[in-house]
Amino acid sequence: MSSKNDIKLGVFIVAAGLVIFLGKWGVFGFLGRTLWPLVLLIPGLLLHVLFFTRRAPAAVLVPGGMLATYGLLFGFCNTWGWGFMAHLWPLLLLGVAVGIYEYAYYTPRSGGLVAAAVIGGILSLVLLFFSMLGTGALYLLGILLILAGIWMIAGRGRSRSGRQWNGRW
Repeated sequence: MSSKNDIKLGVFIVAAGLVIFLGKWGVFGFLGRTLWPLVLLIPGLLLHVLFFTRRAPAAVLVPGGMLATYGLLFGFCNTWGWGFMAHLWPLLLLGVAVGIYEYAYYTPRSGGLVAAAVIGGILSLVLLFFSMLGTGALYLLGILLILAGIWMIAGRGRSRSGRQWNGRW
């Protein structure tokens, strides 16, 4: 064997030993548990880069927006605790809305998609708002319904001229 092949084989053997050694210490398990949301975030960002460098069509923005949003959401939950997902689940719908909106923004004649994305985003944010309130959201909804009913009964039902029934009675 030549000396270049011996060096390459030696580097390979040392690298294999290091991988085994670090694996036994739990380094790879720690990295896997900690950094796995990057498996979603990095491809999402790469899809955006491919589109903006004009190497891919606008259709890649739908999965790109979704993957980037989910990567950020899961990274947050992985760092600060998965208990937050009980309240942040509406952001899963927001990921779809972001992807569709990005596609619609960069595609001509896609007005219906923009409307669908905006409706999905607003629905997601409304659900997030009520999710953050928890059980207090039902009290808030009840109070709003009571106030709306009182407003309709007391103020809105009267005509401005003071005559009711259009002056026929």
